[in-house]
This record gives sequence, structure tokens and C-alpha cells, in this order.
Amino acid sequence: MKITLVQNNITWEHKSANLMYYDSLLSGLSGNTDLVVLPEMCTTGFSLKAFELAEYDDGETIETFSEMSSRYGFAIAGSFIGKGSTENSGKECYNRGFFIHPDGKKIFYNKRHLYRMGDENKHYSAGNEKTIINYKGWNIRMIICYDLRFPVWARNVNNEYDLLLVSANWPEARQNVWNSLLTARAIENMAYVCGVNRVGTDGMGIHYSGESQLINGYGTVISSVEPEIEQVHTVDIDLDSLERLRSKFPVWKDADQFEIIT
Repeated sequence: MKITLVQNNITWEHKSANLMYYDSLLSGLSGNTDLVVLPEMCTTGFSLKAFELAEYDDGETIETFSEMSSRYGFAIAGSFIGKGSTENSGKECYNRGFFIHPDGKKIFYNKRHLYRMGDENKHYSAGNEKTIINYKGWNIRMIICYDLRFPVWARNVNNEYDLLLVSANWPEARQNVWNSLLTARAIENMAYVCGVNRVGTDGMGIHYSGESQLINGYGTVISSVEPEIEQVHTVDIDLDSLERLRSKFPVWKDADQFEIIT
């Protein structure tokens, strides 16, 4: 499967501008990739204006990305500011991951761990459900930014996923942590890990250096994007090689069993 990592600056709190920008980037990828992965809160930046910017799952952001996915023939993943269901009148807002299939199917994941040092927990509600996506024969798990610090939440029980997607707005000040944790999650879960981080400086003055990368089940970085630049980078990953690793070195069979209380 071909995965495209989109490492870009994000126009602060301007959904339409960011959607137009992504359309111009993704139009050239038709026929050249299977999955495009975008940063966290890819249409607004890491904003705390939850109720001002939040949308339902059939709002501008998801409908526009759905049109792109259908038109260009590949899946698109990332996160946006999502409202609660219409049943609860949208009284809760989430940092909501999305995975949109070219056939129109949409799968969502609400970020579990909210970044309290940045007051995310004061403006958003936490999710409590894991999401496993099946796409082109791959089982794919999605987490968002701060989730990366919590290995139990990301634990790959009985090889339930082959690829872990991490959309992020991970500040430059803790870039070494980003690099270390991506590698750790790949090794301990014996899975590919695709971490996509933004670049530039956001509306709160926080700087991001990117360093998006794709790591295999051995913990080897097989592809990385240069820091500080906007770049669209496509890489091939191979499911057969991952299955051979799991068969030859079946660490997962000796993993501890546990239950997550939410």
C-alpha cells in the first residue's frame, strides 16, 4: 500500500482556506497513492475555540474531504473539531479523527487523551472507544497526538492492527519525545507507525518542526520528511514483510493481558 504523508503549515482557524489548500495538494496524487494522512486539526490548527469551530460529521470539512477522496480515488485520514451527535444537540466537542474511504464510507475516532497542559481538556470531551479500520486488506488503528504518550491505549492486542496512524500538532520543544515514542510504539506493537506532524507557528505562538515519519515493525525509520518544510511524501509499505516478522519473532504471544477501564 502507498501512503502519503502531508506535512504542512495550517492557516489558523480558517477552514475554507485550508480545504482549498489541501485540494490543490491532493489533486496531483490521483493514481499515485492509496491513503493520504493529514496532521491533527488539519483545517483549523490546535484551536481552543471548540464551539465556534466545531462541525457535525456531515459538515463542510468532512463533506469536502469526502468529495476529494471520491474524485481522486484514495482514502484520507486526519482530525478536525467535531460536534457531538445531533441526539445530544452538539453539546460536546471532540478532537475527532476521521478516515474517509473513496467509496464514501466514513469512520471516526474521538481523541482519548486530552492535552491538559494546553487546556484541551477544558474545551473538549474525551473519547473512550478504539477504532480499527479495514482498508485494502490492512487493519488500521488511529490515535491523535497526545495519545502517543500512552502505550496501554495504543497496545496492539493479538495483532488487531497492522498500521498505526498518528495525526499530530506536536511542538518543536518536545520533538525528541515525538521521535522516541513513534519508534517505541512500532517496536512494542510490531506494526507500522505513520506519524504526521504539522510545521509552522500557530495562532498561539507555538512552533512545530514536523519530522513526520513512517516506521516499520522492527522500529526502523523507513521514510521521513525533512524538518521545518512543507512536503508531500509518498512511501510504499508491505504487509507480507510484517507478517513474516510476526511469525518469525512472535513476541505478541507473550504479551500481558489487561482491561482498560474507561
